[in-house]
Amino acid sequence: MSHLIYKDKNYRTLIKDDYLKSYQVKVSETDLLIRTDSDLSGIALESVVNHRNYIEEYIRIKSEFLSSLVPIDDDPQAPVIVREMLRHSKTAGVGPMASVAGAVAEFVGRDLLKHSESVIVENGGDIYIKVVRDTRVGIYAADSPLSLKLAIRVLPEETPLGLCTSSATVGHSLSFGIADAVCVKSKSAILADAAATRICNRIKKKEDIKDAIEEGLRIAGVLGVLAIVGDTMGAAGGIELAVD
Repeated sequence: MSHLIYKDKNYRTLIKDDYLKSYQVKVSETDLLIRTDSDLSGIALESVVNHRNYIEEYIRIKSEFLSSLVPIDDDPQAPVIVREMLRHSKTAGVGPMASVAGAVAEFVGRDLLKHSESVIVENGGDIYIKVVRDTRVGIYAADSPLSLKLAIRVLPEETPLGLCTSSATVGHSLSFGIADAVCVKSKSAILADAAATRICNRIKKKEDIKDAIEEGLRIAGVLGVLAIVGDTMGAAGGIELAVD
């Protein structure tokens, strides 16, 4: 297994170096596990600081960006990372900060791709991935019996890619649903993060899984969805599962 979608950082002890070098970069609330061809922690740290500064400065100017639980209008004067958060959160029908972890992962990942052929950036369960070998991404789903039993296969030719998860039972993110894990696959980690939040909020009981996944797949740019509630799972779209 090359990576895990997991909200508890203890999982990082399970990841071993193979052809990639693993290291951690932490700035305030941002805590990234990064895997690249070589140790690029200095470049990654600078990237994190820059992109966090863009977001924090925008919040100082427009506090609604931080607090809104619904989409807000585009701002042509905003930094690129903010505009992409505004755009993708509007597509998913959620507030812009629902996409912040995916946005930081993706923008840091883009910066690192200038220096490394393969890049995996994990930010609290939200992943931006560009690889040259087949990779499996394991799914942590709290106390579900399916937790760590399944993995999503990622092929090099479909990357760069976003694989982002939302959970009502793991971590501190705001959720209005009950899902142990909702994972969304998209070419954009920003959209995947926002859409995972939307779908997770939709699942109030196990019987909602099917309709929530179908609703998620109707979000433009969503390629696949996996949802786990207890011992029940659903998956559809471009999700290739493997038993871990």
